[in-house]
Amino acid sequence: MATTTDRGSLSVYRTQLASRTTLTPEVERDLANRYRAGERDCGRRLIEACLPFVMTIALEYRRWGLPMEDIVQEGNIGLLKAAERFDPDRGCRLATYAAYWIRAEIREYVARGYRIVRLGSSKSERRALRIYRKTHERDPSALAELSGLTEQRATELLPLLMARDVSLERSPNDDGQAPVDRLADGARSPEEEACRSDERDHLQSALKQVVSELSPRERRIVRQRWLTDEPKTLEQLGQAFGVSKERVRQLEERAKKRMRERLEAIVGEPFAISA
Repeated sequence: MATTTDRGSLSVYRTQLASRTTLTPEVERDLANRYRAGERDCGRRLIEACLPFVMTIALEYRRWGLPMEDIVQEGNIGLLKAAERFDPDRGCRLATYAAYWIRAEIREYVARGYRIVRLGSSKSERRALRIYRKTHERDPSALAELSGLTEQRATELLPLLMARDVSLERSPNDDGQAPVDRLADGARSPEEEACRSDERDHLQSALKQVVSELSPRERRIVRQRWLTDEPKTLEQLGQAFGVSKERVRQLEERAKKRMRERLEAIVGEPFAISA
């Protein structure tokens, strides 16, 4: 558990992060490319701009009872790993891409802390664990004498022994969730999944822009033919416009062509449109 001093320094750190300016997509891309080209100072600026995002993710794990400063530090390590691998040409922001790596590092730290995998590497340590669970002996010298450990090693292990040893599969929290449910899912690939949200938002924004550039009649065709759960037929729209359904089809094809060309220009790659 964090001490008062730890909490104070963490509060100062959070205040410092709050004053940082968020990078625009253009500035982030420029810094990322220059960092990949070897400019280390650009990498520093890129990473520092994402530190508040690490804090946001770290706070998701505050109920585990582990020191928040350590959790934040593990998240920062994940951010550093992500920055080394980040490719701005993939179309997503560093924060989106880094979320996978940040959570992976924090998740590993949480698992080490709660499952106490650092214990039991020797017979003496396993004996100390059994003795503590039976006697709750907190005196390092007494524990060392009972287990065969050195007093120094007993002193190092006691904080771990005294920490809550939680079953990840059982012992649900007061909100009904088992501890394992609070560990971030590591199944997603950072390369294939991390950019999905940014790509979807970018495409939706581009689509709205392209539709707004069509003529009023073309916009109506697009919305009533493609952007609705109950699309109208060419004949129905022809009757509404007072033209033949063939004319509506021609207008639809023209709108498709215009949208495809504009989307390719905005997105930067070939784009297929189908009704």
